[in-house]
Amino acid sequence: MRKLMAVIALMLAAAMGLAACGTPTNRYAVSEPPPLYRAGPPLPNGAIREPADAHQAQSLAEREPLGSLAPTGDSPEELVPDLVKRGRIIVGVDQAQHLLSFRNPINGNLEGFEIELAREIAQDVLGSTAHVDFRFVDANDRADALNQGRVDMVIRTMSISRDRQNSVSFSTPYLESNLRMLVPRGSNVRSMDTLGHGTVCVANGSTAVDVARLEAPDSTLLLTESWADCLLALQQFHADAVLADDTILSGMAAQDPSTEMVSLPLYRQQYGVAVKLGNDNLVRQINSTMERIRRDGTWWRIYNDWLADYLATSGPPPLNYREEEPSTEPSAEGN
Repeated sequence: MRKLMAVIALMLAAAMGLAACGTPTNRYAVSEPPPLYRAGPPLPNGAIREPADAHQAQSLAEREPLGSLAPTGDSPEELVPDLVKRGRIIVGVDQAQHLLSFRNPINGNLEGFEIELAREIAQDVLGSTAHVDFRFVDANDRADALNQGRVDMVIRTMSISRDRQNSVSFSTPYLESNLRMLVPRGSNVRSMDTLGHGTVCVANGSTAVDVARLEAPDSTLLLTESWADCLLALQQFHADAVLADDTILSGMAAQDPSTEMVSLPLYRQQYGVAVKLGNDNLVRQINSTMERIRRDGTWWRIYNDWLADYLATSGPPPLNYREEEPSTEPSAEGN
């Protein structure tokens, strides 16, 4: 029996030796198992991580914005003769805000609520919705684009604030929004309180930055160049939530059904059409369009086409005009 066991052992040893001789050595073989965690995709271009408490949170208590300027009933030829002579208006917009102002990937056209609003303004100034030259402007470049004369107006989710009224002039509001959060479906994050030490994404230069610093002081902020980058960061697990206006989040949710809006409204704001500071006649002309689209139902048509499936509304924001001193100039009849 012992002899038999010895023979078997010798045969096994020989077989293992032959196998070793017949198999070339792999000098690139991994000696240790690969790590379970691997770095994910890089952050969106230009994105910045801001650690918790890196900046002092600023109070959101601002002076109430001034009202806009009421229409006078004058014709476009009297109010904006340069635009009439040129035959087109140049409008600064976004091209990646789904439902609001975005480029349709199928036909390449710019579409959305804000695009149609721009066309309505062109209709009243030039008699055609086609006479609009759209130019992309970055969120941080909106005021400069106006005051340097690169565009005539900006329609790009620009909320009206007293601080911004020091650098640009605004029309009466065309849309209201509330700051809320977008998270992956099934996420435990349901409010700013449950975000904890997580990461929240906001577009740099937006009013959401101060809200995030104030309401989520323990969280890391991911500051991106655009809201589209925030959706990308959420999808690639760089952020636990996006904090933005519900109008903007609606477009994100429509693009990615695996996300959902959560939290109660945190901060209400209104969007206005912005023009170069002091261009009062253009403001009055735009506001005449604002009144017209309320009267004839155009505002509701545009809203229903783009936003009604995602947001409830009580209708267009109330007209908001400031009190003005009566004109002291002599009338034409008195000359």
